[in-house]
Amino acid sequence: MLSNIAFYGALETGLIYGLVAFGIYLSFRVLDFPDLTVDGSFPLGAAVAAVLILDGWNPWLATGCAALAGMGAGAVTALLNVKLNILNLLASILTMIALYSVNLRIMGRPNLALLQEETVLTPWYDLGLQFHQVPVLLFSIVALVSLVLLWRFMKSETGLAMRATGANPRMARAQGIATGGMIVLGVALSNGLVGLAGALFAQSQGAADVTMGVGVIVIGLASLIGGEAVVTPSTVLRALIACVVGAIIYRLAIALALNADFLGLKAQDLNLITAVLVTLAIVLPGVRTKVAGRLTRNKA
Repeated sequence: MLSNIAFYGALETGLIYGLVAFGIYLSFRVLDFPDLTVDGSFPLGAAVAAVLILDGWNPWLATGCAALAGMGAGAVTALLNVKLNILNLLASILTMIALYSVNLRIMGRPNLALLQEETVLTPWYDLGLQFHQVPVLLFSIVALVSLVLLWRFMKSETGLAMRATGANPRMARAQGIATGGMIVLGVALSNGLVGLAGALFAQSQGAADVTMGVGVIVIGLASLIGGEAVVTPSTVLRALIACVVGAIIYRLAIALALNADFLGLKAQDLNLITAVLVTLAIVLPGVRTKVAGRLTRNKA
């Protein structure tokens, strides 16, 4: 069993990675654009927020700038693909590699501490909640607002044009949709959400580190695929809910695995656990469909 601190910690991190899953949903599912930029835009958001907070900026303003920085990184990836005709996967890898140096430039060192600084969480500690409950409350609100805004956007004319671009770009162009612009906008929004997640993660953990983005793409994919295995993404709203549900389930599964003494797992086994969970999330829906088909045939 998990302790209260471990449980709320898993919820806290799951809600943050829910924002990452939103971004990956936009790029992978809506635009069909494999984007590895997130491994760089996540620490970019953390770096921008940390530097601005240390310079005395309002934490929310610093967090907004972090999201804008993430959008800029995503736009660079998309422009490399759209304007220079570089393969989308390669374009994202190039941006991700470049962002490592950019993040070091921004921070001036490999990591920055925020333990003694005012963050977006600071005012919420006066509400009388337990220390570990505050981040869960705030990040739940942020995730809910982001979900509603993204859902409304996907139902708008621009959102429908973006979905058409991902589903059938040739038909979309025939209908007068500027597919290149839709790709730039979609990938920028995707990485903006990831940059926002990185900024919140740095403030909740009390530090920003240049290596904190390693493996974020895998975590986001695990959240997305796992959520879709639990919540059937038949509509956009259900798909977005699946992102948050998947991220929370993923973090709870990680916490349970690391706290299960009989498994003998340690922190260094995190990548192994992630690989197993992603594999299960990919395989189980197919197995469930086969079993349901056999049961139907047997009844017939």
